Amino acid sequence: MPIIDNAIYVKGKRVIHPPDLSSTFESMKESGGMAWLGLYRPDEAEMREVSEELGLHELAVEDTLAGHQRPKLEHYGDHLFVVLRPARYIDESEKVEFGELHVYVGADFVVTVRHAESPKLAQVRHRLEDEAGLLAIGPEAVLYAVVDQVVDEYEPVFAGLSNDIDEIEDQLFSGTPNVSRRIYELSREVIEFQRALAPLEDVLTRLRRDFRLSDISEDDALELDRKLIDVQDHAIRLTERITSFRALLTNALSLSSTLASQRATEAGLAQNEQMKKISAWAAILFAPSLVTGVYGMNFTHMPELDFTFGYPAAIGLMVALGVGLFAIFKKNNWL
Repeated sequence: MPIIDNAIYVKGKRVIHPPDLSSTFESMKESGGMAWLGLYRPDEAEMREVSEELGLHELAVEDTLAGHQRPKLEHYGDHLFVVLRPARYIDESEKVEFGELHVYVGADFVVTVRHAESPKLAQVRHRLEDEAGLLAIGPEAVLYAVVDQVVDEYEPVFAGLSNDIDEIEDQLFSGTPNVSRRIYELSREVIEFQRALAPLEDVLTRLRRDFRLSDISEDDALELDRKLIDVQDHAIRLTERITSFRALLTNALSLSSTLASQRATEAGLAQNEQMKKISAWAAILFAPSLVTGVYGMNFTHMPELDFTFGYPAAIGLMVALGVGLFAIFKKNNWL
């Protein structure tokens, strides 16, 4: 059984650390406490065992086994089923890795099922164990803390994406190759991030309405509601930021295409200028060569032999043609 951590809590204190599932369910019933079971990528048989003991809804279990769910909250009678999409930024590859977290919350139990390395639920457990008063509220407090951890872990991802976008802006004007491909890859990550964030506002709104599963006091309910409002505000701000990231990348991709077209046009113009110069010099050299070629033919009688200034005239003609063509091409900006 891929159990990461398993404990029974009474009044916010860890009282039992059951060695296996069967002991967990027995201890929970005997002590009247709350069970918090953390699983990592369980298989079908393991999930079925948990489901049978806790009475988890069949559709929720099927979603967990199938995976690839969008963030949502579903209310199945006496328990809630929440899906979250945690994320983490990997510095080495400059990529965003998205995970999936399923949380089952009943009146006396919490089951977290992770399908990726994030979020760091051990930190959530330690934090709540240090705040016995909050943990004593029950499963609802655990659910709040888990959602809060997922949203907090989005911040380093935003920082990484923001840095990547800044680098893209520098690369656009430096002519870095494959910058368009990098923009496209970042856009896909931002879109995936937006899909993870966008439903959270509705999930938290419904959670504030439906989180009362156990008998908690009005003061505790108000405290949890205030905390959930804070998480919801945080999620809304992040959603607005990711929307701005998407707009920036869309503009960057358009600018990249424009700059690429401009560079291609400039390269074509430069090539045309080079061709003009080559053609002009070829024409200038061709004119004297033509005169030279005529005079170099093997005639029986060479006219310049009977004319005192025959050769100087031929040379003068060649020079005149060259100078004349040079002047014409220079005037037309070919040279």
